[in-house]
Amino acid sequence: MPLYIDRVGSVLSEHRDALKQIEAQTQRDLDALRISLEQFADMDRASVEQAIAEISRPGARPTEEQSTQPMIVPFQNGWQHHDAARNWAMEQLRDITTFAADGSQITPAREMSIQVGLVQIGWFLNPHSHDVTYEKDVAVELLTPRDFDAAVDRDIQREVEWRRFNGEVSAIVRFMEHNSGKDALAFFDGSFIVSFVSGMQPDRQQMYTNVVQYLLDKSEETSVPLIGFIDNSFSSDVVTLIQHAVGRKQIIRSSDALLLRPQMQWGDRSRVYLCSRDDEVIDNDYYEQICVTYLKTTRDNAPARLEFPRWMLDENIYEWALDVVRAECVVGVGYPYPLETADATAVLTMADRERFQRMFQQFAEREEIPLRFSRKSMSKRGRR
Repeated sequence: MPLYIDRVGSVLSEHRDALKQIEAQTQRDLDALRISLEQFADMDRASVEQAIAEISRPGARPTEEQSTQPMIVPFQNGWQHHDAARNWAMEQLRDITTFAADGSQITPAREMSIQVGLVQIGWFLNPHSHDVTYEKDVAVELLTPRDFDAAVDRDIQREVEWRRFNGEVSAIVRFMEHNSGKDALAFFDGSFIVSFVSGMQPDRQQMYTNVVQYLLDKSEETSVPLIGFIDNSFSSDVVTLIQHAVGRKQIIRSSDALLLRPQMQWGDRSRVYLCSRDDEVIDNDYYEQICVTYLKTTRDNAPARLEFPRWMLDENIYEWALDVVRAECVVGVGYPYPLETADATAVLTMADRERFQRMFQQFAEREEIPLRFSRKSMSKRGRR
């Protein structure tokens, strides 16, 4: 059935005033937060820590940069045209191996009597060397009813999502082990702060926190820098810290990226903070071992949120890593090229889903495995 444009237009008009009021309130909140930000920017680390001493999870915690760096740390390079930026990026990346992995999935079709799913992990490894070529490949995992029966909560959707997440982490771990001690950097597509698991059962929460902790530990063990890249972040860790630090009584809900955006030019970053988010994840003690900064990677959009393990701050390697991120964003025109390529390698479309189902149906027929479809799905196929 098509979308009824006239009816959609009517309901949009009905909500016009409410949407305008929401936007006006957002602007008032941002104005109030900017005043708080000005106060916070002038506070040193000791003052901030004193102000949040009684708060167990203040959103974020200051690092030494609170006392040594401005709130927005300017990028020192500037170019008149994109060719100059690309030349800088190519020089910055020379002989540095970067890596990214991304996953895609096909959830089992409920209309089939045998529930099978598919996870595809794609990766892109680029040595940035004339002597060694890049590597772009995929790994495929089939999930069968036996896998779903053995899942901790017997939730098919969540089991497929977990296999995808774990597959991405496993690919990055293998890369770090193979490049231990070398000039290399790994990108992780997303956040190490797994607040999204808060609604899951404790056993499944533990699976996620364990694997992220393992990934962070492996980065330190191999001395391979690791960057979690969140392109469109709605996190409010720094905003929450700012309000606690200046003694604001009523906490305003707004995102860090939205508040910092007007003050940043391409390549600028914020101070580095430690995450101290108050969520309902059962084992989030590692959060305060994760550093957070915001990096402007495009001229017009809000800054991206970058996360990295604390050892990179302690060993003063994070500035080098941020230049590598900037360089890959020049190549990717605002988004890290390894992540962009890994995503394109891994992606599975709706057409791929239908193709997979046909392949499985043909396989079942060939192997004489009984396979049935629901009457509803057969009716849909007939109509379409």
